[in-house]
Amino acid sequence: MKDRRYFGLMVVISLILTWSTVQADIAKDSGDSNLSPYFFVQGDLEVESFPLLKTGAEVDIAGVIAEVALTQVYKNDGDKTIEAVYIFPLGTKSAIHAMKMTIGERVIEANIEEKIRAQKIYQEALNNGKTASLLEQERPNLFQMKVANIMPGDVVEVEVRYTELLVPEEGVYQYLFPTVVGPRFTGEQKTEKPTKKDNWTASPYLHEGKDAPYQFDIKINLNAGLPITDFSVPSHQVTVTRPTPDRATISLAAAEKNGGNRDFILKYSLEGDSIQSGLLLYPGEEENFFLLMMEPPEKVTPMMIPPREYLFIVDVSGSMHGFPLDVSKTLIDKLLKNLRPEDYFNILFFAGGSEVLSPAPLPATEDNRERAIKMLLSQRGGGGTRILNALKKAIALKKREGLSRIIVMATDGYVSVEKE
Repeated sequence: MKDRRYFGLMVVISLILTWSTVQADIAKDSGDSNLSPYFFVQGDLEVESFPLLKTGAEVDIAGVIAEVALTQVYKNDGDKTIEAVYIFPLGTKSAIHAMKMTIGERVIEANIEEKIRAQKIYQEALNNGKTASLLEQERPNLFQMKVANIMPGDVVEVEVRYTELLVPEEGVYQYLFPTVVGPRFTGEQKTEKPTKKDNWTASPYLHEGKDAPYQFDIKINLNAGLPITDFSVPSHQVTVTRPTPDRATISLAAAEKNGGNRDFILKYSLEGDSIQSGLLLYPGEEENFFLLMMEPPEKVTPMMIPPREYLFIVDVSGSMHGFPLDVSKTLIDKLLKNLRPEDYFNILFFAGGSEVLSPAPLPATEDNRERAIKMLLSQRGGGGTRILNALKKAIALKKREGLSRIIVMATDGYVSVEKE
């Protein structure tokens, strides 16, 4: 398989935009990057601001992976060449894999470099009068982007592509596209004069209910691989099309005129009354990929659990004498009493040697369980701990055909056969 690298944003990452193609080196620096306000133009404070004009996102969700193409457009409205810093959010489980900046007919692709080297390359480009951009992670889900030598009237379009892992919580999947940077607490001030880090607390941010000063649009293509249930977008008015039970296309409704003043939230579930599975196929030119999705039911009833065979392996060596063995007896006793009539079981006791309840698995009838509990309670603990021999014997025991065997071992682990 080809070497495909993705870059986790759990550490500081710097991207330097140069004229070369995208290359990948995972950032290793986890130190703090330079702090700055939410949006400002570096240098002459009298220079007009560098406003964001538009944010758009095209999101393709396949199974548990969201592929996001984020586009941002902003413009130098002033009459001077500027270096701008813009703060914007991304998801905490994101991994950037491509970035491109377009200024007029100039197109600049991204190299991903170690932080210190990226800053050095960026500074050299700035000093040489070249247009360059630097993207750094400032906080989890918060990034600062520096763009150098932006000429008056220049319209800058930045495209960022990243993937994000969607992890369900209590059976609910959520995709959140953050559009708002809120105030960040950075610790109590210990001096009368605010420090550079304290500037983050007072940084400009969009207050709740205020209109966003830019256009916002988002479209989501959801291919869950399984039938989608409990679908909702609580944050925005949207238009939804459902071509098949496992697919949905979500876009902002025409009535949603100010969608950029709050985070976009999509929630959905894949749960049903039974175990469901789906297969997503991705044919390629040189190699093919697949993603297998399996979703448990919302509630599991006893009727849904197939019969099983349980093999209990109980350590009754000298080190288990007393309290440890009493705990094991209590555990195995409860497990035996909870077996169903359609289940099968067996018990193997071991110390220096071993003995087994039955040469073959027994049905979990009341008589067989009482027989097993009587044998269990008669154990006292003594001798060595020949755990390896016991495991070999357990594996060699006759199995019940057609049933899945579950092995439960109760031991204090005081052995020295790790290498074996």
